[in-house]
Order: sequence, then C-alpha cells, then structure tokens
Amino acid sequence: MKKGKITFSLFFAVFFLQKVSDLHAEETSFTREDKERLIRLEVKLEEGLKATNQRIDEISKSLNQRIDEGLKSVNQRIDDLINLMLWGFGILFGGMGLLIGFVIWDRRTALAPAVKRIKELEEKEEKIERAFKEIALKDPKIAEILRSVGFM
Repeated sequence: MKKGKITFSLFFAVFFLQKVSDLHAEETSFTREDKERLIRLEVKLEEGLKATNQRIDEISKSLNQRIDEGLKSVNQRIDDLINLMLWGFGILFGGMGLLIGFVIWDRRTALAPAVKRIKELEEKEEKIERAFKEIALKDPKIAEILRSVGFM
C-alpha cells in the first residue's frame, strides 16, 4: 500500500510539472519588446566592455609609469653605487701612491747622510793618496813600499 501511494505521488508530481512547464512555454513567446530589451542589453554590455577596456588601459599605463619610475630609481642607485666605488678606488690608489712617495722620500732622506759621509771619506782618501805620492817622490823607500802594495 505504501509503495502504491509513493508511486502515485511521483506519477502525479511528474504529470503536474509537465503541465506547468507546457503552460509556461506557451506563455513565453518571443515578442518585439523582448527583442528590443535584448538589443538594449547588448548595447549596455558593449558600453560596459568599452569602459572596462578603458579602465584596464588606464591601469596598464599607470603600472607602466610606476615600472618606469622604479627602473629609473634602480638605475640611479646603480649609478650612485658605481660612483661610490670609483671614489673608493680613487682614494685607495691615491693613498697607495702617497705611501709609495713617502717610502721613496724617506729612503732618500735616510740615505742622504750615508752618501754625504761616503763623499767625505772619498775626499779624505784622495788627499791621503796625494800626500803619500808626494812623500814617495821625496823618499824612495816609501815609493817602493807603495809600489809593492799596488798603491802606485
């Protein structure tokens, strides 16, 4: 009995839904007003698409400007970094040049007294040689000694 009621209810529901959909199909015939409404809807959609495309173009231009500004900023930073490195290397090599110049100057000033002392000794040696040679001209024994040593 239960199965019969359920089957009858289902059959009745399907039959009722079919009749309602048939009535609805008959009522919804395509009218001129519907066609105009669809045309207006199409025009509104096209206008909306144009506005959307315009907005996308504006956003794209804005993003391109921001990207260009960002690239300019990055390029400026790279240029600043290169300038900093060039200044750093310039200061470093300048300091090295000053250090080498100081070493050369210091060596020359340190050697100057020794060179002066050597010149003084060479002058004294020349004077002593002249003195021995003059003595050797007067005394033959000293001349013989100087020849044996290889001084004359």
